[in-house]
Amino acid sequence: MTWIEDPDDPRVRDYLHLTDVALRRVLEPAEGLYLAESDKVITRALEAGHRMRSLLLTPRWVEDLAHLVSPAVAAGTPVHVASPAVVRTMTGFHLHRGAIAAMHRPQLPTLADVLAGARRVAVLEDVVDHTNVGAAFRSAAALGVDAVLVTPRCADPLYRRSVRVSMGTVFQVPWTRVEPWPGGVRSLQEAGFTVAALALADDAVPLDRLAADPPDRLALVLGTEGDGLSRRTVEAADVVVRIPMGGGVDSLNVAAASAVAFWALRPSEDAVT
Repeated sequence: MTWIEDPDDPRVRDYLHLTDVALRRVLEPAEGLYLAESDKVITRALEAGHRMRSLLLTPRWVEDLAHLVSPAVAAGTPVHVASPAVVRTMTGFHLHRGAIAAMHRPQLPTLADVLAGARRVAVLEDVVDHTNVGAAFRSAAALGVDAVLVTPRCADPLYRRSVRVSMGTVFQVPWTRVEPWPGGVRSLQEAGFTVAALALADDAVPLDRLAADPPDRLALVLGTEGDGLSRRTVEAADVVVRIPMGGGVDSLNVAAASAVAFWALRPSEDAVT
């Protein structure tokens, strides 16, 4: 283990200036890295076969997280220990969850590999809020979604906030980017999926009607915050679906809407068995 006293120490450059969004967007994809924060998230990443590049933690967590520290040291992975003040200066936030790891980004699977054997697929179209992306992944993992597709302009599921909000389920649910989009709608249809667009439209059918007799293979497309799905996506879909609203509310936040729709459209137990 290495004690870090200088927050600008080049050995911990992967963790520097995490409040600078532009830097993170350049650093993580360009260097092939992402950041996993907390014991649970790091453990899930390792269980998914991802490789740790280094580990950073504060002194009080060295013993409590021995199950992470010991294998890392044994494998020759750098383990950095720094005071809370140094970590805060380095990263821009207080490390509440004990540890943060720089992880090597895995190569994304092909669309065909992700869709193979899947019956329920979620597509996140241009969802730019990392919190919503993470929440959608967590709902997908919990509610029977087999795979998630993200469009080219969708926020990065491996961005630190997305990973944290998802509680590491971004490592649990198979996912990849689908491009071009909305040309990918046709690819889903050719793979045998009925494509359902969740949107406010005059011809939209209530969610419970689709849930009463769902297709065997279903891809549910959810749109960006505010504007929702693009017109081209809605036109290309096989069916347009809406969640009935009350109380003068026209729609839900995309993360909440995803949870409602995933639960309603989950495969039946009889079909699963």
